[in-house]
Amino acid sequence: MKKKQLVAALLGMTVLSTMLAGCGGKEKPKETEEGGVKEFTAFFAVPGTEINDDNEVQQKIAEITGAKCKETWLTGQTAEEAVGTMIAGGEYPDFIDGGDGMVQLYEAGALVALDDYIDDYPNIKEFYTEEEWDKLRQDDGHIYWIQQFGNIYGEEKATTHNDEAFWIQTRVLEWAGYPEVTTMDEYFELIESYQEANPTMEDGTENIPYTILCEDWRYFCLENAPQFLDGYPNDGSVIVDPDELKVIDYNTTPTAVKYFKKLNEEYHKGIVDPESFTQTYDEYIAKLSTGRVLGMIDQWWNFAYTVNDSLKQQGLTDQGCNYVPLPITIEKGIKNQWHNSGGVLNVSSGLAVTTSCEDVEGALQFIDDLLSQEVHDLRFWGVEGEDYNVDEEGLYYKTEEMRTQGSDTAYKASHTCTYSYFPQYSGTSRDGINAMKAEFQPTEFYDGLSDKVKECLAAYGAETYVDMLGTSEAPGAWYPMYSFSNNLTTSTPGGMAWTKMGEIKHEYLPKVVMAKDFDAAWDEYMTAYEGCDPQAFLDEMQAELDRRMEEAAKFE
Repeated sequence: MKKKQLVAALLGMTVLSTMLAGCGGKEKPKETEEGGVKEFTAFFAVPGTEINDDNEVQQKIAEITGAKCKETWLTGQTAEEAVGTMIAGGEYPDFIDGGDGMVQLYEAGALVALDDYIDDYPNIKEFYTEEEWDKLRQDDGHIYWIQQFGNIYGEEKATTHNDEAFWIQTRVLEWAGYPEVTTMDEYFELIESYQEANPTMEDGTENIPYTILCEDWRYFCLENAPQFLDGYPNDGSVIVDPDELKVIDYNTTPTAVKYFKKLNEEYHKGIVDPESFTQTYDEYIAKLSTGRVLGMIDQWWNFAYTVNDSLKQQGLTDQGCNYVPLPITIEKGIKNQWHNSGGVLNVSSGLAVTTSCEDVEGALQFIDDLLSQEVHDLRFWGVEGEDYNVDEEGLYYKTEEMRTQGSDTAYKASHTCTYSYFPQYSGTSRDGINAMKAEFQPTEFYDGLSDKVKECLAAYGAETYVDMLGTSEAPGAWYPMYSFSNNLTTSTPGGMAWTKMGEIKHEYLPKVVMAKDFDAAWDEYMTAYEGCDPQAFLDEMQAELDRRMEEAAKFE
């Protein structure tokens, strides 16, 4: 652990003590008096919302599985600080996803090796192929966590673009007559024009033309656009040239200069929100939930599930405040890769069972049961007759009343239980008819859209958000490179460089955007950036790219 992380962890001991008490430390999973239901604990190093203790769907899942889990989420610390505090105390919940702190947990010996267990749990075993399980092995040859996301069962059903994009409200596109917008310059020109003509919402509230989320690890909303603008997929930390199989630093490309210069220009025009570089994630979400923000770059999963429900509850969907993605690149003629087909295996983190868990078999059985179709339906569709109906052909659907009810915060707390950071599928249900999740059911997706979004999609000849962008083929066997860089530590020259590069970007990029003299600010930034020895990082990324391609060749 880095020295500063250890200090922060020790200082954060008090902050996390209550959470650990709630997680139960090393206590054996309790059994309730009613029916002997096992009670596990989990901590996820991301912000989240706790559900009510008497949540109805959680109780139904417990009746089927014989177990339930008290989930606790990150509050007031970074992932590494929270994990460092746990390591310092030596006590853990039964389950954990430490995010950027997974390597810390692994190196501290806090995780249970799963190799000897996987074959005993058919749903877990099925979750990945042998090749994919092998990718999750650590340096000692063992598997310690299960990556929960990006796993497609059966046929892929792509409706919602769950990834990153330049988003814009449908009211802006409608006002302009639904123009073709494919370049960064066109995107900002449209926002400028709309803002000039429509400075306020219908109730007189002032619009915010463009905002940026920069807090902690979420500063990808500011810094990683150049890779997409040049037509590459989200490798996160580098660009990979698919023809030459070489890594490229997207932070220093001509497109990076153009992108940040554009943000600088828009900042001085009053288009970029002046609070962008100081707002917290919660403040950002609250801002989007008012409907005031015309556009931004973000990952759908980072904002939409909270913001869309809020907009719906306030009636703002009827004003065109929902967001749709646009296929933005730096110039015309570049094929965008904002959306790629296929799943994504991020081997850098996942759900682990800790050494504090005294019922490892029971914990794994719980995961296995959560992947059964009956329980998966409860998690992501809800209760038949209450949250969805089934037609005569077996197709799941919702009424408008069900959709409105499902977006209500109080209802979700008392009724909805997705166990959202446990393993899950997208794609097609085992029945071969329905989507694993309601949001990917084509008919349900479309029926659940506001009229304004439907009108927008129709204007562009689209039926889904994915159609707005187009779909590219899955990237090569190396993808995604961020699954390697996420776990770099300062123990290697490249890892040290990666840490310093992140610190420099956090410090200098806001200055670059706000600077009165962009060129001087950019030069100052590049001098500091080069002082991080980025080549050491790029060399390690290239070595990993080469290794991945060699491994992939073995399975051909």
